[in-house]
Amino acid sequence: MSSPLVDARRQLADAVKLLGLDRGTFDLLATPRRELTVCIPLRRDDGSVEIITGHRVQHNYSRGPAKGGLRYSPQVDLDEVRALAMWMTWKCALLDVPYGGAKGGVAIDPRHYSAAELERVTRRYTSEISPLIGPAHDIPAPDIGTDEQTMAWMMDTYSVGRGHTVLGVVTGKPISLGGSLGRATATSRGVVHVALEALRHLDLDPTRSSAAVQGFGKVGRGASRFLGDAGVTVRAVSDQYGGVQHADGLDVAALEAHVDATGSVVGFAGGEPIENDDLLELDVDLLVPAAVEGVIHSGNADRVRAQLVVEGANGPTTADADAVLAQRGVTVVPDILANAGGVIVSYFEWVQANQAYWWTEGEVEERLAARMTTAWEHVLEYARRADLTLRAAATSLAVKRVAQAHVQRGLYP
Repeated sequence: MSSPLVDARRQLADAVKLLGLDRGTFDLLATPRRELTVCIPLRRDDGSVEIITGHRVQHNYSRGPAKGGLRYSPQVDLDEVRALAMWMTWKCALLDVPYGGAKGGVAIDPRHYSAAELERVTRRYTSEISPLIGPAHDIPAPDIGTDEQTMAWMMDTYSVGRGHTVLGVVTGKPISLGGSLGRATATSRGVVHVALEALRHLDLDPTRSSAAVQGFGKVGRGASRFLGDAGVTVRAVSDQYGGVQHADGLDVAALEAHVDATGSVVGFAGGEPIENDDLLELDVDLLVPAAVEGVIHSGNADRVRAQLVVEGANGPTTADADAVLAQRGVTVVPDILANAGGVIVSYFEWVQANQAYWWTEGEVEERLAARMTTAWEHVLEYARRADLTLRAAATSLAVKRVAQAHVQRGLYP
């Protein structure tokens, strides 16, 4: 098993023990309800044929249709997708969104393929998994390596097979094809809403606080911008190629322009180079790991100097590192709470598509802020009352809701 799946199951086991649930309940919640692995034959632009593997895992759908992103990454494997699907189940339950959890992955590095090749991969993958997805069954969304264009191809492929346009089959679509205003920045905004609440909880004034953000993609870029807008000094950011830092704070707008022009934060004239690993150990108030899973681990957790870690990525902190950070008094806001803004606004998009009635951007952002703040308050109060870490509190709350749905629905004989 991959490390993310081991960590996901350890978190579940801790919650089951805390809640006093039995072994059967653990086994039920640890096991995905459905899994599909597909072969994707791709004809490359040069005429050669390549075989690519894709997965779709539906972890749980007791509380509603399965929901989860689709990532394109060469590191994708089935165990990683299983872990991400499980975390989606808890995320949806914690935020009281009427979904279960799912995840998809295709083992491909999109940087090495043309747009035409990626379209062919996406359409064939969608065709292969189409019996499992649908607005009442399983609703994919963008993730690492995919975007709104990917979702447009998925929606079109599924719709062609059904003989009519089905806007609600995916979320994260272009606005012109039924997407929601505010969806593109929803995860980043959610991260910052919670980060600001957590800073204040620790008696840290955001306007006198500093931050480092690992990752400058869908989540990290927006988080850096919104933290800066809130008065937080963003001292360092990084992407997969390297990082950049400035003790007095980076000009995030200028950095974004540099990334748009060059494709990376590397070489930005407004700061000094820094390695990804070193960024995690900077002396800042807030650390936002917003790239991939497992970056904070037993080998570096004792060197994390931030008082607050807000997980913009899924699973960036291993279970062993969690224990080290808790012992050192570092507050960790878990991924299933911190980065839930994306699934909240995906839910809003799904609702709008089903009603064929779209909200204003202000309405979306107001409702997002309310959901994130309410969830933060619930988790914080539960953690205080039960003397738990925020992760243990969040996971326990989510598992309790899913287990309750299982009990109320009963087992089909």
